[in-house]
Amino acid sequence: YFYTCAAGGILACGLTHYLMTPVDLVKCRMQVNKSLYNGVFDGFKRIASAEGVRGLYLGGAPTLLGYSLQGMGKYGFYEYFKSLYGGFVGEEAAAKYKTMLYLSASASAEFIADVMLCPMEALKIKMQTSTTPFATSFLGGIRKINAAEGLNGFYKGLTPLWLRQIPYTMVKFATFEKTVEAIYKHVLSKPKDQYTKTQQLGVTFAAGYFAGIFCAIVSHPADTLVSKLNNVAKAEGESTGAIAIRILKDLGFSGVWAGLTPRIFMIGTLTALQWFIYDSFKVQTGLPTTGAVAAPKKE
Repeated sequence: YFYTCAAGGILACGLTHYLMTPVDLVKCRMQVNKSLYNGVFDGFKRIASAEGVRGLYLGGAPTLLGYSLQGMGKYGFYEYFKSLYGGFVGEEAAAKYKTMLYLSASASAEFIADVMLCPMEALKIKMQTSTTPFATSFLGGIRKINAAEGLNGFYKGLTPLWLRQIPYTMVKFATFEKTVEAIYKHVLSKPKDQYTKTQQLGVTFAAGYFAGIFCAIVSHPADTLVSKLNNVAKAEGESTGAIAIRILKDLGFSGVWAGLTPRIFMIGTLTALQWFIYDSFKVQTGLPTTGAVAAPKKE
């Protein structure tokens, strides 16, 4: 079961993040230089005009690989930790405090998933935000980071990545599960098991988009910090924490929210598609969709 969920996570995160590479490209560049484009579509137009459609997918290879690995860890370990922690506290407590179960399981899963993602995220951001082409190939970019900074070059953004992704994932999973539950309880007229799989997947998509909006807002300041951190030169003897503080002071309150609109669009769409792909994969393998709700007991 856990391996199947991990495989579904690879498809859900890898494919969707690659699909959204053009939006991510514009968002990252606006975070580094908020005056660069007049908006998402202006960014698309100017990049495509200068570099062609291929230019819109700059950083696509590390995006596909990095987020496939992250999806494997995120979804696979979420289901594992949900089962593990539920077993620790017992069935009754797990049912009573299920929101806490969702939050703790998703936080634990994302902690691991980000370790898998971080090297590719570092390469992606360098490729997308460098004023001159960072590298001519994926492997060339890997070699360039390693030669310049060693292992630290791949992981210096790990702490900000945790600060971005862990709250994001906690909101993503808990909000999704609670929204699915609310839809079946308060919006639809029948219990979940009385709807077809196609209808259930429609609920999955709607709940996923709703969760994605909250995810984008909660995690955006840390996302801005990650984008800047991987594009700022490190002074001799300066720690990652010191760089982060320096960046935040330079950005100010308004600066950390640069690029929020494209990110809401990006993350809302991403989250909805991820849950849809993930649950569709589960259905194809004979598993139930996520967020099962038991039918109400009859008096």
